[in-house]
Amino acid sequence: MLPVLARHTARSLYATSRWGLASLSSVPESAHAHGTAPPTTKLLINGDFVDSQTSQWVDVVCPATQDVVSKLPLTTPDEFNAAVAAAKAAFPGWRDTPVSTRARVMLKFQHLIRENWDELAKLVTQEQGKTFLDARGDVFRGLEVVEAAAGIAPLMMGETVENVASGIDCYSYRQPLGVCAGICPFNFPAMVPLWLFPMAVTAGNTFVLKPSERDPGASMALADLAQQAGLPKGVLNVVHGTHDVVNAILDHPDIKAVSFVGSDAAGRHVYSRAAASGKRVQSNMGAKNHAVVLPDADVDATVKAIAGAAFGAAGQRCMAISAVVFVGGFERWKEPLLEAARSLKVDGGMEPGADVGPMISKEAKARAESIIGKSVEQGAQLLLDGRGVKVPKYPRGNFVGPTLLGGVRPGMACYDEEIFGPVLVCLEAPDLDSAIALVNSNEHGNGTAIFTHSGAAARKFQHEIGVGMVGINVPIPVPLPFFSFTGWRGSFAGDLHMYGRAGVQFYTQPKTVTAKWSMPAKAPRGGRIPGLDQVGA
Repeated sequence: MLPVLARHTARSLYATSRWGLASLSSVPESAHAHGTAPPTTKLLINGDFVDSQTSQWVDVVCPATQDVVSKLPLTTPDEFNAAVAAAKAAFPGWRDTPVSTRARVMLKFQHLIRENWDELAKLVTQEQGKTFLDARGDVFRGLEVVEAAAGIAPLMMGETVENVASGIDCYSYRQPLGVCAGICPFNFPAMVPLWLFPMAVTAGNTFVLKPSERDPGASMALADLAQQAGLPKGVLNVVHGTHDVVNAILDHPDIKAVSFVGSDAAGRHVYSRAAASGKRVQSNMGAKNHAVVLPDADVDATVKAIAGAAFGAAGQRCMAISAVVFVGGFERWKEPLLEAARSLKVDGGMEPGADVGPMISKEAKARAESIIGKSVEQGAQLLLDGRGVKVPKYPRGNFVGPTLLGGVRPGMACYDEEIFGPVLVCLEAPDLDSAIALVNSNEHGNGTAIFTHSGAAARKFQHEIGVGMVGINVPIPVPLPFFSFTGWRGSFAGDLHMYGRAGVQFYTQPKTVTAKWSMPAKAPRGGRIPGLDQVGA
């Protein structure tokens, strides 16, 4: 039997599913290539996939071909308010649904994701550009959080102290907030939505999701599967748009909490505006992730790890390694690193053997190339130039090949800015203390890694480094979902992080009860204790 999504789309390569997006089975291509109009992306409001009544639309473009994949609506104010109203109306019933029932929905949801894994990954490749294998990983890292959400009950347990005073007990438990919202980035169109709404709804909240306007397909497919898994109407709603819809989320009085993943400027805006509206906020922002390489590190393993972490997903990861600090000198590492970078194949995401796909947009490509050029003018050594790379099958693609810059110092554009492209900058430090000081002086604190055989050096590094997620011989230390995603400093604004225990705490609030029950020494002769018949005793 065909998986659920495939049943929607298998009749034609470019057939439109009920949530309004084309599904592809090979190379990303648009409906225009076959002379048909692109489908329109739908909204999900109160359990129904509906056509927007807006007059304003945005093209969703395949990064490899520049073909229009679908037309995305800029949600109208009435449609947005209807989505929030549906979530608010659904909240009381969903809050009172037993946690075990909510968890079983997540068990079914994770099964449907697994059943449709490849279809979801194709949507990611089609709209975002990352290679199919990387897109499958995108889905998988989100799936892990869905699985964790299915076991949410222990993370929602409260505390009890009996007889805190004479005949008085005190206990606390966690309750959901109400309507929550998520604002998603383009770079992980499956993973980030799955990091947000499954934890929120399993904790008893309802949710309004805004996918990135650049690649909404995976979010729509996941919303479809969540409905099929048993989420009641109104528990999950999906709206589309740009800054106007974001501001509507930040301002709406019925939305109690906002989760955001994206750039620094947008993240600071989200945090300040939502917090001013009295909302809880977790704002995950930019990064400049450093790897520190000590002289005793294994050359082959280290170089392979760094190359994959720097150039995979075309460098469009908030946890990508974009700067390497070589302790004791770079010279012995240069040729192995160049060899590893040159060996990577730049191609369309669905092509066999593709290692690096296109960047998300022409603007992103132009920005990366501009920063490379400016940095060379500032004195950086252009060891490998990925500008102007040609992919014959995709002459219009947004391709930048792996790029390696040496002799980099703070103050150069390639170091001071988050390039968000397949560009690796190489710095040197005389010793570990200097390397730690360099990393700690950067404004961001998302992820970092050290490569060494020395346990003492690794322990010193993990203790002294001012970064929230640390890898030891692990290049991209994204925590598994029983921990939390813990960016620090300029990479995060808020108090409670995504998923894990902190994620559950973000989507719930504690209630503390102090109780005293005075009971007669014995029941009246021939009767019941007064009042107990009113409580079902």
